[in-house]
Amino acid sequence: MTAESPVTIDEDGSGGKMPLLDHLIELRSRLLKSLVAIGLAFGVCLYFARPIFGILVHPLVVAGQGRLIYTQLFEAFFVEIKVALFAAMMIAFPVIANQLWKFVAPGLYRKEKRALLPFLFATPVLFTIGACFAYFITIPIALKFLLGYQGEVGGVTQEALPSVGNYLSFVMQFIMAFGIAFLLPILLMLIERAGLVTRQQLIGARRYMIVGAFAIAAVFTPPDILSQLLLAIPLCFLYEMSIVAIWFTQRRRKTGAEEAPVEPLEEAGG
Repeated sequence: MTAESPVTIDEDGSGGKMPLLDHLIELRSRLLKSLVAIGLAFGVCLYFARPIFGILVHPLVVAGQGRLIYTQLFEAFFVEIKVALFAAMMIAFPVIANQLWKFVAPGLYRKEKRALLPFLFATPVLFTIGACFAYFITIPIALKFLLGYQGEVGGVTQEALPSVGNYLSFVMQFIMAFGIAFLLPILLMLIERAGLVTRQQLIGARRYMIVGAFAIAAVFTPPDILSQLLLAIPLCFLYEMSIVAIWFTQRRRKTGAEEAPVEPLEEAGG
């Protein structure tokens, strides 16, 4: 019985068969490297947890709220842990994505690698754009609206006293929701490229997408209507952008196919 080679390269550039044990060893190696990257980033971010939290608190200060409280003795400590872990995941994401790509890439054809690489590079860019949109636009608007309920109500002073834990959850929820929402074009373009849906089907599903956008916004944002609109409207806009982007990619693929040289058929018996 001959020993099977761990990885063989086919003529089309795809990886050959790999034994299951080698797959598991490779997966363990990639996971360990990702965990090491997260651990190192967590150690650095824990040291700078307070300055990082100061950045997250800035929209609250701009909105006119200069006070945060904590009602449990250990709440402030765990907030710093959560801030450090949140920042570490953001910093280590490129390493995690790179390890995931190195695990998946050997089993892909050259054509599949060329098709997936642009999406791999676009993912952190779009997520960052979504997170920045939440931080600089959505969160300040939502805070200004929610803090506007302070004042005299029936002769009683109504004052907002947010806790550090609740505020951190509020900010993280917004940043993650918008970061993931801005990945919608990549998801739609991938499933279209895989042949699961067509551009015409996406156009016909517009009305359902609008309902779905508001349902997603209702789940991932606070219950006020303004916060939901701030997520639902960008989702609908990104859906329309995805349809336009798919049209451009289809046109490019069609042009490339027409310009590709056609090899002559071999003569019978040649």
